[in-house]
Amino acid sequence: MSGDSGLGLPPQIAACLFDLDGVITKTAVQHARAWKQVFELHGISFDEVKDYDAYVDGKPREDGVRSVLQARNITATDAPVEEVAAEKDHLFLELIRREGVETYPSSVIYVEAARQRTLKVAVVSSSKHTTDVLHAAHLQDLFDAQVDGIVAENEHLEGKPHPDTYLKAAEMLGTTADRSAVYEDALAGVEAGKAGRFGLVVGVDRAGQAEALRQHGANIVVSDLAELMN
Repeated sequence: MSGDSGLGLPPQIAACLFDLDGVITKTAVQHARAWKQVFELHGISFDEVKDYDAYVDGKPREDGVRSVLQARNITATDAPVEEVAAEKDHLFLELIRREGVETYPSSVIYVEAARQRTLKVAVVSSSKHTTDVLHAAHLQDLFDAQVDGIVAENEHLEGKPHPDTYLKAAEMLGTTADRSAVYEDALAGVEAGKAGRFGLVVGVDRAGQAEALRQHGANIVVSDLAELMN
């Protein structure tokens, strides 16, 4: 699967589409902490690793809230779901403003290497604060295109595990799914890559769930993008 790119890609790949939290930046930890705080404020238990990976990682906020409540057999109308989602949003912004944003250095090197090889690169995130995170990490000029929660809302795109946001990113880069690679650490994200029939779906295992990433649609699983580079 090395192709000629030196990036572990099949030769037909012309674009690389990267999830943000957990692939490029380490904000997944801050997202998980914010989720735990907000759910526990409402008297609902939440495990920062298991529940985050299973129910909220990679999904739009409201969908994440519904997934957790459904797992706890709690029925909720739209109003409390939106309230919890908004509270989580506020807590997350407080955390990144206070603590800053760390990156995975090898992932940044990988994206830069893709650009040097004239591949198009996009960031795809369900977060409406993708721009804030990129600026905090000093990565605002790294990507050719950005599909985030704001774009998804404006374009009426379904969130992950639906493939809509990744398909939109490929379209923005002037290419197609079969000529694009998806890089995801979330189970919902690799499901989106599989559903969209992308040319390659790379699972990035940050949480010891390599087999689950494969079962949900990853063609290849690595613990770090450096493993793909020759």
